[in-house]
Amino acid sequence: MILSDVVEFLEKVPPFQFLKKGTLQMIASKVSMEYYPKGTEILVQSGPPSEHLYIVQKGGVKIFVRSGTDDIIIDYRNEGDSFGFVSLYSGDKSRTNVVAADDTICYLIDKETFLKLHDAYPAFAEYFLRSYLGKYVDTTFRELYDKGFLYRSGNTLPFTTPVGDIATQRLITVSPERSIQAAARLMAERKISSLVVVDEERKPLGIVTDRDLREKVVAAGVSVEGPLRDIMTTSLVTIEVGEFCFEALLKMIRHSIHHLLVMDKDTLKGIVTNHDLMMLQGLSPITIAREIESRQNIECLIPISSEISSMVGLLLKEGTKASNISRIITELNERLVQRIIEIDLNEHGPPPVPFCWIVFGSEGRKEQTFKTDQDNALIYADPETPELEKEAAEYFQEFALRINNALVKCGFPKCPANYMASNPKWNQPLRVWKRNFTEWITSSTPESILLSAIFFDFRPVYGDLDLGEILRRHLNQKLEQERFFLARMAATVVDNRPPLGFFKTFVVEKSGEHKDQLNLKISALALIVDIVRLFSLERGVSETSTLERIEALRGQHGLTDEFGLELEQSFEFIMLLRVLRQFEQIELGSEPDNFINPNELNTLEKQTLKEIFQLISRVQDLIDQRYRLGTVS
Repeated sequence: MILSDVVEFLEKVPPFQFLKKGTLQMIASKVSMEYYPKGTEILVQSGPPSEHLYIVQKGGVKIFVRSGTDDIIIDYRNEGDSFGFVSLYSGDKSRTNVVAADDTICYLIDKETFLKLHDAYPAFAEYFLRSYLGKYVDTTFRELYDKGFLYRSGNTLPFTTPVGDIATQRLITVSPERSIQAAARLMAERKISSLVVVDEERKPLGIVTDRDLREKVVAAGVSVEGPLRDIMTTSLVTIEVGEFCFEALLKMIRHSIHHLLVMDKDTLKGIVTNHDLMMLQGLSPITIAREIESRQNIECLIPISSEISSMVGLLLKEGTKASNISRIITELNERLVQRIIEIDLNEHGPPPVPFCWIVFGSEGRKEQTFKTDQDNALIYADPETPELEKEAAEYFQEFALRINNALVKCGFPKCPANYMASNPKWNQPLRVWKRNFTEWITSSTPESILLSAIFFDFRPVYGDLDLGEILRRHLNQKLEQERFFLARMAATVVDNRPPLGFFKTFVVEKSGEHKDQLNLKISALALIVDIVRLFSLERGVSETSTLERIEALRGQHGLTDEFGLELEQSFEFIMLLRVLRQFEQIELGSEPDNFINPNELNTLEKQTLKEIFQLISRVQDLIDQRYRLGTVS
């Protein structure tokens, strides 16, 4: 091995290319070279940790984890790519199998040399921590799940499986002129629960299900000689063939349907049913959603929250991303709220004016976990007369109190700060909500900034949703006119610093129940939420979810374009730590909280959390610069 060849190679490989030539010559003098014939096992899952950083000089390697008889491919690394960093850094075990995919030559940098470079060159260390953070969150570092969980079994899971893989390809299609009786007979013969109605070019026009036959024909006394076009459902809900089954599941819950047409752009490719999705996992979210819909009183809804917790345990065992778990929890909790309201309205009669039930906080952002108290409010249409205004105020006050109490019975504690619809302050006609928002924006006092951070994440979930949309438009218009408010909010975001000390040590609770712990929600997650909320308000983005806001801001906001991916990955990582911590507490019979002891994390987890805190500080500094220099448009 010629040292000049090694130096020349490293000069083209990040992050070595950023080091000075003298440093590269030092590294080259310590590098060894190894040849691995195709199929050679270089690192073994759960085996000894790597003692080197491997850099592929020629050939390539396959990185995968083994579960039962299945090999789950994580990545392929080719010329210039490195591997072995994770177990080299943590020093406990190899998380993956690494096998030579071809005849492969690698340069090996020993652990001592690598760690010296890591400590001496912050940019060098940052490259590895950043590049591995995304893989850690998404697939590779499943060690977090090893705390009581196993890798997934051989069965296919809804979070990794495209809908097209399970959709019924040979679906039965019929003409809209086919008689209802003939269609029913065909469904009975084929033992299927639906027919897709198509035109002459096989474009879907509608769908007929066994529910349609029961409700639109038998119950309504419609003649079975009539054509299918009279009873088919024409408001079709579709999904693209490449989308994951998880998205199909959410659509079924959201639209209260059991069938989805699977499309490849404009071409009908198949159909997927709730039964297909239920076969993927034992306790299906669809099953829970159907249970919610079928319950006729509040008492029957009470056991549902424990079922949701059990379902989350299954999702964790499957290795589901924390953000997807939060979306499912939010979707089911939202369905529970809607059903409670429906039951109450059926019992006590309709309201005197239209209303909209809104949620905010983590529920408004679709980021709920196990410990979820109530954050809700009520908007109602402006009454036209004083008499109607009095009637509406009395009705909605009693209504909100009943709903909040019912939610307590179903496992949602009251908000300690009383941000609930039963509080008259947060149960008002639309004009009052508009006035509140305007006053908060124009006054920009510390209390106004606090209320804005809470309520501006609102999301309509029941009733006349247009009332919520009108309020959102009003908010965006006022923000366009009052840019000083954003400067005050930016100052609040910048002042709330991550809990990292001068020597990059964690700042933890000094005493009390949570001594030596830090609050993942307040001291970590909320900082990212606040940053992304500020960016969204700057650009008038209507999405409320942190991850959806980042996606909506792409191409619209410079800091999001630069740091959006890292903020996403950081958000996922902290959410994952939080959800796992809470699930462990529930399994032990404890009340879930948001605290974690950093000393219980392994080396890589601690370093990743520190890197996230440094990222947040860096973005906060840039926000401070932009507002001080007046460069925010």
